[in-house]
Amino acid sequence: MSSEKNFRPLEAGIRLDLSERKNYGGYLCLDTLFAAQKPISDPEHHDEMLFIIQHQTSELWMKLIVHELNEAIRCVQIKRLGRASKILARVKQIQKQLFEQWSVLETLTPSEYMQFRHVLGNASGFQSVHYRQVEFLLGNKNHKMIKVFPEGSASRNTLEEVLSSPSIYDVFIRHLSDQGYAIPEALVNRDIRQPHEFSEPLMDVLVEVYQQPDQHWPIYAFCEQLVDVEQSFQLWRFRHMKTVERIIGFKQGTGGSSGVSFLKKALELTFFPELLKLRTVL
Repeated sequence: MSSEKNFRPLEAGIRLDLSERKNYGGYLCLDTLFAAQKPISDPEHHDEMLFIIQHQTSELWMKLIVHELNEAIRCVQIKRLGRASKILARVKQIQKQLFEQWSVLETLTPSEYMQFRHVLGNASGFQSVHYRQVEFLLGNKNHKMIKVFPEGSASRNTLEEVLSSPSIYDVFIRHLSDQGYAIPEALVNRDIRQPHEFSEPLMDVLVEVYQQPDQHWPIYAFCEQLVDVEQSFQLWRFRHMKTVERIIGFKQGTGGSSGVSFLKKALELTFFPELLKLRTVL
């Protein structure tokens, strides 16, 4: 076979001058991105790079979830429920990425992790601003959680703003009221800095929706998207807990928490309690 057949010449239109920002690496700021992996173990432990990239990619996916949830909230507020449902469907796919990547970290054995765990100091996922924003945007408001971040810091200010803004469930409840559903005024005008508490009147409304889905289809479909997001979040929480259990057992977390026991308690939290309980009532 002639060597010429294994040669592919460059097409005339291919740009060779990559000095502008609008090339692949410039547009994605890859120089900055690739410079952000900085292991600090000495000598550098091979598996610390895995640990860093695992958590950095998680933060990027959660940043995108925050971006999408903010838009979903805006869409509900302007009564574009179908558009909001589509966005929540995307959020669910992002959550799948977060869930599946635990399998990569699970290749880290306890012996390997113990070789560099000490260099983390007090660093912990508990301190993730993006994770806390996701919880707040979904309705799990807890003002005590922001005390982890220094007063006056950008992270603290961001969380204060999200804490004082309506969650996806808050705007949905107001939308139900605006559409003529029998939502108590006290629920519509509640203190949104506090976590949502189960409401019997709200569940009665949602039971009616589920009993006659064809007559309430946009509401019904949106509810199921909320349930999908809740379930995906809980599966992520569970996988997180099991991954930690697999790697460090029941040791204390680097951030000072009880570790696995602390993570198990999070599995008892729910964002949309009426949507879960109505399944038993139907």
